[in-house]
Amino acid sequence: MDTDFIAILPHLLAGLNLAGILILVPGYRAIRSGNRDRHRLLMTGALVVGGLFLVFYLIYHAAVGHVPFAGQGVARIVYFSILFAHVLAALLIAIMVPVTVVRAIRGRFDKHVPIARWTLPIWLFVCLSGLVVYVMAFYLYAPA
Repeated sequence: MDTDFIAILPHLLAGLNLAGILILVPGYRAIRSGNRDRHRLLMTGALVVGGLFLVFYLIYHAAVGHVPFAGQGVARIVYFSILFAHVLAALLIAIMVPVTVVRAIRGRFDKHVPIARWTLPIWLFVCLSGLVVYVMAFYLYAPA
């Protein structure tokens, strides 16, 4: 695979995390204001962004494997604590998002709303913590 393409993937992944936040928040605001059509459109966009993230994430890690963290001392504890929470939340969201979406598609809003109230903040946490992990690994403690 093209090494230039692989080299830009971490930055693309960070951009997709940011895009996720920038789509999810207005999607939440849309439904809170009663605009179901805008909510549906924005949440569909969030699904596309999430799907692209997953595809590019798998490509990146298939190509590079494990990426060691260069930070030392307290930075390692902070980084791995955030990474651990991020990975657990990402695994959870990989289950919650499809369940939430299927309930909406089926018009089961009585079941969609209660899980969506948990799905959104966890999804936002995954996006935000992914950005923190990216900044720490590629900027604050970039390998020499």
